[in-house]
Amino acid sequence: MTNTRKATLHIDGRDPIELPIISPVYGNDCIDIRSLAAEHGLFTYDSGFLSTASCRSRVTFIDGDKGTLLYRGYPIEQLAERCNFLDVAYLLRHGKLPNVEEKRAFETIIKKHTMVHEQMAKFYQGFRRDAHPMAVMVGVVGALSAFYHHDVEDFSDRERRNVSFNRIVAKLPTIVALAYKYSIGEPFMYPRNDLDYTSNFMQMMFGTPCERYEPNPVLVRALDTIFILHADHEQNASTSTVRLAGSTGSNPYACISAGIGCLWGAAHGGANEACLRMLEEIGDVSRVQEYIRRAKDKGDKFKLMGFGHRVYRNFDPRAKIMRRICAEVLQELGLENDRLFRLALELEKIALEDDFFVEKKLYPNVDFYSGIVQKAMGIPTSMFTCIFALARTVGWMAQWAEMISDPEYKIGRPRQVYDGPLLRDVPLAGER
Repeated sequence: MTNTRKATLHIDGRDPIELPIISPVYGNDCIDIRSLAAEHGLFTYDSGFLSTASCRSRVTFIDGDKGTLLYRGYPIEQLAERCNFLDVAYLLRHGKLPNVEEKRAFETIIKKHTMVHEQMAKFYQGFRRDAHPMAVMVGVVGALSAFYHHDVEDFSDRERRNVSFNRIVAKLPTIVALAYKYSIGEPFMYPRNDLDYTSNFMQMMFGTPCERYEPNPVLVRALDTIFILHADHEQNASTSTVRLAGSTGSNPYACISAGIGCLWGAAHGGANEACLRMLEEIGDVSRVQEYIRRAKDKGDKFKLMGFGHRVYRNFDPRAKIMRRICAEVLQELGLENDRLFRLALELEKIALEDDFFVEKKLYPNVDFYSGIVQKAMGIPTSMFTCIFALARTVGWMAQWAEMISDPEYKIGRPRQVYDGPLLRDVPLAGER
């Protein structure tokens, strides 16, 4: 990055203020305003931080206009085709794809950390059976900080950061699967080290002690691809939450718990849940046109979930991949004619052809297809965001580690525009 150019800020009655311009490898130029508060007594106002870069990062880059998503410079399309999820996890943490020996060693380390402490398994009994699995995850992941606090006290040590990364990446599938098993009253399934990462997760989700579970390779690849597509997405709300929590020096597992809580929101990770609820509301192919009309009506509160994206002004590159995976899964399971999936495909067809949606570039996004795939695989809607969190944890931890090792990082402290009352005296109790 270079900052030889300057932007000049003119304010009535003041000398011009020169601010460096940072030119990144990709993306928009950034005006460096860090001197405004300390040297000039000024803040900037940017609700939602939509025009503010909060950090320098080498992890992920998105070009919403071109529909580009890069992990460490690699396009998501190639990663989804040529790699598995642990390849991508290693890439996000270490900045490069593993060679054969590095991959074997990484997989072995991950398998050694998949078990959770038996006391932690008992935590689940403190939750109601009908508790949302994301609520359970917030509590259980946060509790990891009570079990592994000594290992992460020195954040300056790279190896300790690696241990934290490996441990939580390994344990998230177990934690998610236990949350599911608890919610349906089935026995917990222990991890199996003879299986790969995603197959192991599926056997902990769907296996029982009565018989040996053998994962379907088509479904394993589909779920592994979902993990890859959700592994990181630049400085979104949950990633920014993890970074903000981490900037205080907080335990990394507590930071991830904060990220999970943020991801739970319907406007963020809960979008795929909302998409399936919408399909259930529509109910039948015969009602699609009615709901398309409602989506176009500005006076109607109904929203077509799973279409369009706040970042991608073009087609979501992850959606193209998930569309193919969706077709493969439905064919494998013989669900091409299932009511809900026929409804989804009809909705997709109309939205891709209708001038209203085409002009506004309201294409199906990754949430639309991933929800269909998970539903077909037998994953309940309430677990969708947990699957998202499982995948996104590798990105959160990579972002956390990058921030902690950055000599420029500071504790996060957003400013405000105060619009409250002027200074006033507190009246005595009898005069209020």
